[in-house]
Amino acid sequence: MSVRDQYLEALGIDLWMPRARRTLPLEATGAQQEAEAPDPDETAVPIETAVRPPAPAAVVAATPGMAPLDEAAWQALRAQVSVCTRCELSKTRTQTVFGVGNPRAEIMLIGEAPGADEDRQGEPFVGRAGQLLNSMLRAIGHPRETVFIANVLKCRPPGNREPRPAEVACCLPYLQRQLDMIQPRLLVALGRVAAQNLLATDAPLARLRGQLHRFGARATPLIVTYHPAYLLRSPNEKRKSWVDLKFIRAELARARAGA
Repeated sequence: MSVRDQYLEALGIDLWMPRARRTLPLEATGAQQEAEAPDPDETAVPIETAVRPPAPAAVVAATPGMAPLDEAAWQALRAQVSVCTRCELSKTRTQTVFGVGNPRAEIMLIGEAPGADEDRQGEPFVGRAGQLLNSMLRAIGHPRETVFIANVLKCRPPGNREPRPAEVACCLPYLQRQLDMIQPRLLVALGRVAAQNLLATDAPLARLRGQLHRFGARATPLIVTYHPAYLLRSPNEKRKSWVDLKFIRAELARARAGA
């Protein structure tokens, strides 16, 4: 199975294989063999990289060339978020959702806001959407524990409505401080709402995907892709998310090379 097929299988996309590929005889001509040669892009990352979890040490290690995390400052920020009353959402939440993962990760993923499950469990992207996100991350060789996952808002809006501008204005400084501490090589905005709030735009998702944006004082590279919950509702769009995954993988490689 090619790396491309590994990715698509991880996303739950049905694989289609041409009949000629299934029945090609062992004595195929050189021209046929050349036609069946794997796409160079598919062999750019070894299969082991795409599907094998990293060694435990990689989960807690700092990004190469960067100073260790200031643990005291990180815990102080977590405590500040947990008791935040900057906006009205503090009156309806069960608990804040600070974020989860490796605080020295190369990739930081950002959704719009916690949902009902996240509000109960205190962790972003749980349930079916979280399971799909986990598959997407494994597909590019970055299991959930190696990245950092957060939201624009730290509290759930009632009824899972979209964040209001005043709420974003109150909460965005927390996210910016997390970004300053984590110093990821790459940001990934999950869904239209997260992307529009991070980039201060009303452009549709289709126009935001497929290009490299910048966010924050550090001008951190940012890529926009679909929210996993949307992919669950619209499974036909999963193949487009494969394009985004390849983009994420390529940009991370470029960021590493330029470090």
